[in-house]
Amino acid sequence: MNPEQSMGGGGQQTDRIAGTNGRFGTYTWEEVQKHTKSGDQWIVVERKVYNVSQWVKRHPGGLRIIGHYAGEDATDAFHAFHPNIQLVRKYMKPLLIGELEASEPSQDRQKNGALVEDFRALRERLEAEGCFKTQPLFFILHLGHILLLEAIALMLLWYFGTGWINTAIVSVILATAQSQAGWLQHDFGHLSVFKNSRWDHLLHKFVIGHLKGASAGWWNHRHFQHHAKPNIFKKDPDVNMLNAFVVGNVQPVEYGVKKIKTLPYNHQHKYFFFIGPPLLIPVYFQFQIIQNMITHGLWVDLMWCISYYVRYFLCYTQFYSVLWAVLLFNIVRFMESHWFVWVTQMSHIPMDIDYEKHQDWLNMQLDATCNIEQSFFNDWFSGHLNFQIEHHLFPTMPRHNYWRAAPRVRALCDKYGVKYQEKGLYEAFVDIVRSLEKSGELWLDAYLNK
Repeated sequence: MNPEQSMGGGGQQTDRIAGTNGRFGTYTWEEVQKHTKSGDQWIVVERKVYNVSQWVKRHPGGLRIIGHYAGEDATDAFHAFHPNIQLVRKYMKPLLIGELEASEPSQDRQKNGALVEDFRALRERLEAEGCFKTQPLFFILHLGHILLLEAIALMLLWYFGTGWINTAIVSVILATAQSQAGWLQHDFGHLSVFKNSRWDHLLHKFVIGHLKGASAGWWNHRHFQHHAKPNIFKKDPDVNMLNAFVVGNVQPVEYGVKKIKTLPYNHQHKYFFFIGPPLLIPVYFQFQIIQNMITHGLWVDLMWCISYYVRYFLCYTQFYSVLWAVLLFNIVRFMESHWFVWVTQMSHIPMDIDYEKHQDWLNMQLDATCNIEQSFFNDWFSGHLNFQIEHHLFPTMPRHNYWRAAPRVRALCDKYGVKYQEKGLYEAFVDIVRSLEKSGELWLDAYLNK
């Protein structure tokens, strides 16, 4: 984040509230909650009120993520996404327009103040215990095993040729490398590896761009919204199913009552196997990434992306024709897409999916996520996203420390009666299909009878 990016938030509003003594104003929650629309957005962080109406356009994390917190207390989200709080506070000073009145509670909308304070105290304890410190060797080895897999694929083609069996083995190896690179770019994207976030940004572009052929800017804009408001319609892009599926318990009934039938949703748990895992990455994401880079002028990302394709075709057209190299590329994407969809959706699709309910950070994340049992395989297979709860609560925490935070989080949930869910891997996969079937049945009932 550059200093010049941080300017330009207060504007005329700051002039309006400044008194003759030069002090800023004090506000009630009722006043803050009036400023939620595009072009007029306020947020509250640590009881201070900020006018981010113009700043959202320059926010490095994207304009929508701040807009999702307009009119709300964004303190926990602020701490969750920014590893260097002091630096960000400095850049926020020009946006400051006042603070909450002394009589106002620190939390908005009747949130449980004791729970919120206990969660913040937990974060401070985890920071003091070193849970946010990185073990560099972990990530060096992880990157090394990805590069090793890529090298093994080329060596197999060099020594054993391009027969069907060897090509199938190479496809599996490359799909594994791509999937593991996906988890690694996720680490860099969340700024959870280096003390200096500039290195995270650089390595993020290298891994997602040069090793995977995708866009860091596209990923940031999409994924941070998901973390800020998980499983919330109109705010989390991951539950925008483009009318291909209906999810949760609310949307199916809504679609049924409105007689929306883009597809036979009562059969979505069946056609999911044909248009979900197989097509998300090779078709939908592939198109969306290219379109996003061009329409938003992400030319640096585009160059990194092009470097991936140049490297891929230089390597594999040594063994295959261009047509067969393209076919191999799509087979790998097809396999990676299955891996990605099952892992990422097992912790979200079966959970609560609804419109905005303005919950506190802990309850919002626990309603939208669940964990998968820990094992060496599950950790590796899912990129430690089997600890989805801890990851969502503390997205900048290095993933090799999730297991340390998990017992503390569970204890806090037990104290306040917040449901902490953990499943087996197979059960989690099955629950995706079951939840789609249940949503489809809700849609059919509403479509026929309401």
